[in-house]
Amino acid sequence: MAQSTALFLFAHQDDEFGVFYEIHRLVSRDDKVIVVYLTSGTSDGSPSFIRNAESTSVLKKLGVQENNIVFLGTNAGIPDGDLCSHLEVAYRGIAGLIAKDKIPEKLYFHAWEGGHQDHDAAHLTGLVLGEQFGIIEHCYQFPLYTGAGLPAAFFRLFFCLPENGTPNLTTIPWRQRIEFVKFCFHYPSQFKTWIGLFPFFLFHYVFFGTQVLQPVSVKRIQRPPHLGKLLYERRGFYSYKKFSEVTGNFISRLSEARNDEKIM
Repeated sequence: MAQSTALFLFAHQDDEFGVFYEIHRLVSRDDKVIVVYLTSGTSDGSPSFIRNAESTSVLKKLGVQENNIVFLGTNAGIPDGDLCSHLEVAYRGIAGLIAKDKIPEKLYFHAWEGGHQDHDAAHLTGLVLGEQFGIIEHCYQFPLYTGAGLPAAFFRLFFCLPENGTPNLTTIPWRQRIEFVKFCFHYPSQFKTWIGLFPFFLFHYVFFGTQVLQPVSVKRIQRPPHLGKLLYERRGFYSYKKFSEVTGNFISRLSEARNDEKIM
């Protein structure tokens, strides 16, 4: 059987925690796994070699070859928090990588869920790439966190928005669950972030222990991720109105966008 290629798009270093098992599963069956980080991991676009090293260490433990780990956001100076203003740069960078290799059989990226503006921007990047390369039916979105149905800054981890389609849940063996929980301690530079995430991560792995994936749809982005204010709006990071305005030209590449003036 010919080796398949899977491309993972992450907004930030450490976002791989949402698909630990899927990466492990693909590597275990000898698929080629390519990982691309779309922002530098810093608010000013400067390199964060510490964050790069942390994620590289975890990915190598999962079996990903280091030469298949690409810090596009670092190389292009794309700031953490403002990926939506640099989508053309990100798209061209990824398209260039694909041109040097081959079109991947599978593409994984953040869910359309309104948790972080960079995550939603990565989703748009993935949709455009998926449609441009004719693999939209082999694209998968993974949830990280969303504030849907919750007040203030509260959020849920690995929650599948029903609007995103029927979830594909794969049970993670206990051996891998324990290993992946340990991986959470490999991001010391993000200690404050993981104080908030880890209890929910541990709860999910102990009581559910599933890898969560959902299909994607271009039509889905014709509406906000969910009703009410999005989590990144409630946290004062970004407004959905501004997000829509900034990303409008980029998503005009999508066929559904060209056919529906009401998109976004």
